[in-house]
Amino acid sequence: MSVLLAFPFSLFKERGKMMTFSIVGFDPKTNELGVAVASKFLSVGAVVPFAKAGVGAIATQSWANLDYGSLGLDMLEKGYTPEQVITELTQNDERAAYRQVGIVDGKGQSKTFTGASCYDWAGGYAEENFAVQGNILVDHRTVEVMKTSFMQSEGSLAERLLAALQAGESAGGDSRGKQSAALLVVKENGSYGGFNDRYIDLRVDDHKEPVYELARLLKLHQLYFEATLAEDIIEIKGELETEIQNLLYENGFLDRGLTERDDLLDAVQSYHLIENFDERVQERGYIDQKVLDYMRIK
Repeated sequence: MSVLLAFPFSLFKERGKMMTFSIVGFDPKTNELGVAVASKFLSVGAVVPFAKAGVGAIATQSWANLDYGSLGLDMLEKGYTPEQVITELTQNDERAAYRQVGIVDGKGQSKTFTGASCYDWAGGYAEENFAVQGNILVDHRTVEVMKTSFMQSEGSLAERLLAALQAGESAGGDSRGKQSAALLVVKENGSYGGFNDRYIDLRVDDHKEPVYELARLLKLHQLYFEATLAEDIIEIKGELETEIQNLLYENGFLDRGLTERDDLLDAVQSYHLIENFDERVQERGYIDQKVLDYMRIK
Protein backbone atom coordinates (compact mmCIF):
# COMPACT_ATOMS: atom_id res chain seq x y z
CA MET A 1 0.00 0.00 0.00
CA SER A 2 1.33 3.41 -0.81
CA VAL A 3 0.00 6.90 -0.52
CA LEU A 4 -0.29 9.19 -3.53
CA LEU A 5 0.22 12.76 -2.41
CA ALA A 6 1.76 15.61 -4.39
CA PHE A 7 4.82 13.69 -5.58
CA PRO A 8 5.33 12.24 -9.06
CA PHE A 9 3.96 8.72 -9.33
CA SER A 10 7.26 7.56 -10.83
CA LEU A 11 9.10 8.57 -7.66
CA PHE A 12 6.92 6.29 -5.54
CA LYS A 13 7.43 3.49 -7.99
CA GLU A 14 11.19 3.80 -7.72
CA ARG A 15 11.02 3.50 -3.93
CA GLY A 16 9.49 0.05 -4.12
CA LYS A 17 6.22 -1.75 -3.71
CA MET A 18 4.18 -1.60 -0.51
CA MET A 19 1.76 -4.39 0.36
CA THR A 20 -1.45 -4.39 2.33
CA PHE A 21 -4.17 -6.84 3.27
CA SER A 22 -7.42 -5.76 4.88
CA ILE A 23 -10.99 -6.64 5.74
CA VAL A 24 -14.05 -4.41 6.09
CA GLY A 25 -17.00 -5.79 7.99
CA PHE A 26 -20.54 -5.18 9.28
CA ASP A 27 -22.30 -6.84 12.23
CA PRO A 28 -26.08 -6.82 11.63
CA LYS A 29 -26.73 -7.69 15.29
CA THR A 30 -24.94 -4.67 16.74
CA ASN A 31 -24.80 -2.43 13.61
CA GLU A 32 -21.07 -2.04 14.16
CA LEU A 33 -18.87 -1.35 11.13
CA GLY A 34 -15.13 -1.76 10.98
CA VAL A 35 -11.81 -2.21 9.21
CA ALA A 36 -8.76 -4.29 10.10
CA VAL A 37 -5.56 -3.87 8.09
CA ALA A 38 -1.89 -4.85 8.09
CA SER A 39 0.93 -3.61 5.88
CA LYS A 40 4.64 -3.23 5.25
CA PHE A 41 4.14 0.50 5.60
CA LEU A 42 4.56 2.96 8.45
CA SER A 43 1.33 3.78 10.33
CA VAL A 44 -1.11 2.08 7.99
CA GLY A 45 -3.96 3.05 10.34
CA ALA A 46 -3.50 6.68 9.36
CA VAL A 47 -4.16 5.89 5.70
CA VAL A 48 -6.30 2.85 4.91
CA PRO A 49 -9.33 2.68 7.26
CA PHE A 50 -12.41 4.90 7.01
CA ALA A 51 -15.75 4.24 8.70
CA LYS A 52 -18.89 6.03 9.82
CA ALA A 53 -21.60 4.58 12.05
CA GLY A 54 -24.76 3.68 10.19
CA VAL A 55 -23.08 4.41 6.85
CA GLY A 56 -20.23 2.09 5.99
CA ALA A 57 -16.58 1.08 6.22
CA ILE A 58 -13.91 1.51 3.54
CA ALA A 59 -10.34 0.30 3.11
CA THR A 60 -8.39 2.23 0.46
CA GLN A 61 -4.96 0.82 -0.42
CA SER A 62 -2.37 0.04 -3.13
CA TRP A 63 -1.12 3.55 -4.01
CA ALA A 64 -4.00 4.60 -1.76
CA ASN A 65 -6.19 7.50 -2.80
CA LEU A 66 -7.53 8.87 0.49
CA ASP A 67 -10.43 10.52 -1.33
CA TYR A 68 -11.80 7.02 -1.81
CA GLY A 69 -12.41 6.95 1.94
CA SER A 70 -13.94 10.37 2.54
CA LEU A 71 -15.84 10.68 -0.75
CA GLY A 72 -16.88 7.06 -0.59
CA LEU A 73 -18.52 7.52 2.81
CA ASP A 74 -20.28 10.64 1.55
CA MET A 75 -21.73 8.66 -1.36
CA LEU A 76 -22.79 5.78 0.87
CA GLU A 77 -24.57 8.23 3.14
CA LYS A 78 -26.43 9.58 0.11
CA GLY A 79 -27.70 6.09 -0.71
CA TYR A 80 -25.17 4.81 -3.23
CA THR A 81 -24.43 1.08 -3.10
CA PRO A 82 -20.82 -0.04 -2.62
CA GLU A 83 -20.71 -1.06 -6.29
CA GLN A 84 -21.95 2.37 -7.39
CA VAL A 85 -19.42 4.06 -5.12
CA ILE A 86 -16.53 2.13 -6.64
CA THR A 87 -17.76 2.88 -10.15
CA GLU A 88 -17.92 6.60 -9.39
CA LEU A 89 -14.52 6.69 -7.69
CA THR A 90 -12.61 4.72 -10.28
CA GLN A 91 -14.07 6.31 -13.41
CA ASN A 92 -12.91 9.71 -12.16
CA ASP A 93 -9.42 8.56 -11.17
CA GLU A 94 -6.71 8.45 -13.85
CA ARG A 95 -4.69 6.05 -11.71
CA ALA A 96 -7.58 3.71 -10.87
CA ALA A 97 -5.63 0.77 -12.31
CA TYR A 98 -3.23 1.05 -9.36
CA ARG A 99 -5.91 1.26 -6.66
CA GLN A 100 -7.47 -1.33 -4.43
CA VAL A 101 -10.52 -0.73 -2.26
CA GLY A 102 -13.01 -2.70 -0.17
CA ILE A 103 -16.40 -1.33 0.92
CA VAL A 104 -19.24 -2.56 3.12
CA ASP A 105 -22.30 -0.45 3.91
CA GLY A 106 -24.69 -0.23 6.85
CA LYS A 107 -26.94 -2.84 5.23
CA GLY A 108 -24.20 -5.43 4.76
CA GLN A 109 -23.83 -4.86 1.01
CA SER A 110 -20.19 -5.10 -0.08
CA LYS A 111 -17.83 -4.73 -3.01
CA THR A 112 -14.10 -5.04 -3.55
CA PHE A 113 -12.03 -3.64 -6.42
CA THR A 114 -8.50 -4.42 -7.55
CA GLY A 115 -7.03 -2.37 -10.39
CA ALA A 116 -5.39 -4.21 -13.28
CA SER A 117 -1.98 -2.70 -12.48
CA CYS A 118 -1.89 -3.68 -8.78
CA TYR A 119 1.16 -5.77 -7.95
CA ASP A 120 0.82 -9.55 -7.68
CA TRP A 121 -0.57 -11.31 -5.90
CA ALA A 122 -3.55 -8.96 -5.72
CA GLY A 123 -7.27 -9.57 -5.42
CA GLY A 124 -10.15 -10.03 -3.02
CA TYR A 125 -13.60 -11.35 -2.20
CA ALA A 126 -16.86 -9.61 -1.36
CA GLU A 127 -19.65 -11.42 0.47
CA GLU A 128 -22.62 -10.39 2.56
CA ASN A 129 -21.41 -8.22 5.48
CA PHE A 130 -17.71 -8.11 4.52
CA ALA A 131 -15.02 -7.72 1.88
CA VAL A 132 -11.38 -8.83 1.98
CA GLN A 133 -8.56 -7.66 -0.29
CA GLY A 134 -4.81 -7.60 -0.54
CA ASN A 135 -1.92 -6.76 -2.83
CA ILE A 136 1.69 -7.94 -3.10
CA LEU A 137 0.71 -11.03 -1.13
CA VAL A 138 2.59 -14.31 -1.06
CA ASP A 139 -0.40 -15.85 -2.86
CA HIS A 140 -4.20 -15.96 -2.96
CA ARG A 141 -4.50 -18.06 0.20
CA THR A 142 -4.18 -14.98 2.40
CA VAL A 143 -7.52 -13.51 1.36
CA GLU A 144 -9.13 -16.93 1.09
CA VAL A 145 -8.44 -17.82 4.72
CA MET A 146 -9.47 -14.32 5.81
CA LYS A 147 -12.81 -14.88 4.10
CA THR A 148 -13.27 -18.28 5.74
CA SER A 149 -12.24 -16.97 9.15
CA PHE A 150 -14.71 -14.10 9.13
CA MET A 151 -17.57 -16.31 7.97
CA GLN A 152 -16.92 -19.00 10.57
CA SER A 153 -15.68 -17.09 13.62
CA GLU A 154 -17.82 -15.93 16.53
CA GLY A 155 -17.57 -13.04 18.94
CA SER A 156 -17.68 -9.28 18.52
CA LEU A 157 -17.03 -7.61 15.18
CA ALA A 158 -13.62 -6.45 16.42
CA GLU A 159 -12.68 -10.00 17.42
CA ARG A 160 -13.80 -11.42 14.06
CA LEU A 161 -11.97 -8.75 12.06
CA LEU A 162 -8.81 -9.36 14.06
CA ALA A 163 -9.16 -13.14 13.73
CA ALA A 164 -9.38 -12.73 9.96
CA LEU A 165 -6.27 -10.55 9.95
CA GLN A 166 -4.38 -13.12 12.04
CA ALA A 167 -5.52 -15.90 9.72
CA GLY A 168 -4.26 -13.96 6.71
CA GLU A 169 -0.93 -13.40 8.41
CA SER A 170 -0.57 -17.10 9.21
CA ALA A 171 -1.44 -18.10 5.65
CA GLY A 172 1.43 -16.11 4.20
CA GLY A 173 0.35 -12.49 4.31
CA ASP A 174 2.79 -10.00 2.90
CA SER A 175 5.66 -10.94 0.62
CA ARG A 176 7.90 -8.09 1.77
CA GLY A 177 7.64 -8.07 5.54
CA LYS A 178 5.65 -6.55 8.38
CA GLN A 179 5.49 -3.11 9.92
CA SER A 180 2.08 -1.83 10.99
CA ALA A 181 -1.53 -2.82 11.64
CA ALA A 182 -4.76 -1.13 12.69
CA LEU A 183 -8.30 -1.85 13.83
CA LEU A 184 -11.14 0.67 13.53
CA VAL A 185 -14.71 -0.09 14.68
CA VAL A 186 -17.53 2.44 14.81
CA LYS A 187 -21.02 2.45 16.28
CA GLU A 188 -23.46 5.15 17.34
CA ASN A 189 -22.17 6.94 20.47
CA GLY A 190 -19.55 4.22 20.84
CA SER A 191 -16.63 6.37 21.97
CA TYR A 192 -15.45 6.96 25.51
CA GLY A 193 -18.21 8.99 27.12
CA GLY A 194 -20.47 8.43 24.10
CA PHE A 195 -19.43 11.64 22.34
CA ASN A 196 -18.87 10.18 18.85
CA ASP A 197 -18.95 6.90 16.93
CA ARG A 198 -15.25 5.93 17.33
CA TYR A 199 -15.72 2.78 19.40
CA ILE A 200 -12.32 1.15 18.80
CA ASP A 201 -9.39 2.90 17.14
CA LEU A 202 -6.18 0.95 17.72
CA ARG A 203 -2.94 1.39 15.78
CA VAL A 204 0.42 -0.32 15.79
CA ASP A 205 2.55 2.05 13.74
CA ASP A 206 5.94 0.30 13.65
CA HIS A 207 6.50 -3.17 15.12
CA LYS A 208 8.17 -6.48 14.28
CA GLU A 209 4.87 -8.35 14.84
CA PRO A 210 2.19 -5.70 14.31
CA VAL A 211 -0.81 -8.03 14.00
CA TYR A 212 -0.09 -9.80 17.26
CA GLU A 213 0.65 -6.52 19.00
CA LEU A 214 -2.74 -5.33 17.75
CA ALA A 215 -4.34 -8.38 19.40
CA ARG A 216 -2.69 -7.44 22.71
CA LEU A 217 -4.03 -3.89 22.44
CA LEU A 218 -7.55 -5.15 21.72
CA LYS A 219 -7.48 -7.20 24.92
CA LEU A 220 -6.45 -4.09 26.85
CA HIS A 221 -9.20 -2.09 25.18
CA GLN A 222 -11.75 -4.69 26.23
CA LEU A 223 -10.44 -4.61 29.78
CA TYR A 224 -10.53 -0.84 30.12
CA PHE A 225 -13.58 0.14 28.10
CA GLU A 226 -16.10 -2.69 27.98
CA ALA A 227 -18.95 -2.68 30.50
CA THR A 228 -18.94 -5.09 33.43
CA LEU A 229 -20.90 -8.30 32.94
CA ALA A 230 -23.47 -9.07 35.64
CA GLU A 231 -21.79 -12.40 36.39
CA ASP A 232 -18.47 -10.62 37.01
CA ILE A 233 -19.73 -8.54 39.94
CA ILE A 234 -18.50 -10.03 43.22
CA GLU A 235 -18.87 -8.89 46.82
CA ILE A 236 -15.79 -7.90 48.78
CA LYS A 237 -16.03 -10.02 51.92
CA GLY A 238 -14.35 -12.81 53.87
CA GLU A 239 -11.14 -14.20 52.41
CA LEU A 240 -11.52 -12.06 49.30
CA GLU A 241 -11.56 -8.90 51.44
CA THR A 242 -8.31 -9.98 53.10
CA GLU A 243 -6.74 -10.80 49.73
CA ILE A 244 -7.67 -7.44 48.22
CA GLN A 245 -6.39 -5.65 51.30
CA ASN A 246 -3.02 -7.41 50.98
CA LEU A 247 -2.84 -6.69 47.24
CA LEU A 248 -3.46 -3.00 47.87
CA TYR A 249 -0.84 -3.00 50.63
CA GLU A 250 1.75 -4.66 48.40
CA ASN A 251 1.19 -2.25 45.52
CA GLY A 252 1.14 0.94 47.56
CA PHE A 253 -2.57 1.72 47.28
CA LEU A 254 -3.31 1.28 50.99
CA ASP A 255 -1.29 2.28 54.04
CA ARG A 256 -0.73 -0.68 56.37
CA GLY A 257 -1.78 1.52 59.26
CA LEU A 258 -5.29 1.76 57.80
CA THR A 259 -7.17 -1.41 58.67
CA GLU A 260 -10.85 -0.40 58.79
CA ARG A 261 -13.22 -1.70 56.12
CA ASP A 262 -14.06 1.85 55.02
CA ASP A 263 -10.35 2.49 54.49
CA LEU A 264 -10.18 -0.59 52.27
CA LEU A 265 -13.24 0.38 50.23
CA ASP A 266 -11.89 3.91 49.79
CA ALA A 267 -8.65 2.40 48.50
CA VAL A 268 -10.54 0.14 46.08
CA GLN A 269 -12.29 3.22 44.68
CA SER A 270 -8.98 5.08 44.34
CA TYR A 271 -7.40 2.05 42.66
CA HIS A 272 -10.05 2.11 39.92
CA LEU A 273 -9.43 5.78 39.19
CA ILE A 274 -5.63 5.58 39.31
CA GLU A 275 -5.52 2.50 37.06
CA ASN A 276 -8.14 3.96 34.68
CA PHE A 277 -10.87 1.42 35.36
CA ASP A 278 -13.53 4.15 35.21
CA GLU A 279 -15.92 1.93 33.25
CA ARG A 280 -15.70 -0.91 35.78
CA VAL A 281 -16.36 0.95 39.05
CA GLN A 282 -18.99 -0.94 41.06
CA GLU A 283 -21.32 -0.17 43.94
CA ARG A 284 -19.34 0.29 47.15
CA GLY A 285 -18.46 -3.11 48.58
CA TYR A 286 -18.29 -4.87 45.22
CA ILE A 287 -15.63 -5.36 42.56
CA ASP A 288 -15.45 -6.48 38.93
CA GLN A 289 -13.84 -9.91 38.54
CA LYS A 290 -11.70 -8.65 35.65
CA VAL A 291 -10.34 -5.82 37.80
CA LEU A 292 -9.54 -8.34 40.52
CA ASP A 293 -7.76 -10.57 38.01
CA TYR A 294 -5.72 -7.56 36.89
CA MET A 295 -4.81 -6.77 40.51
CA ARG A 296 -3.61 -10.31 41.02
CA ILE A 297 -1.15 -10.28 38.13
CA LYS A 298 -0.03 -6.66 38.30
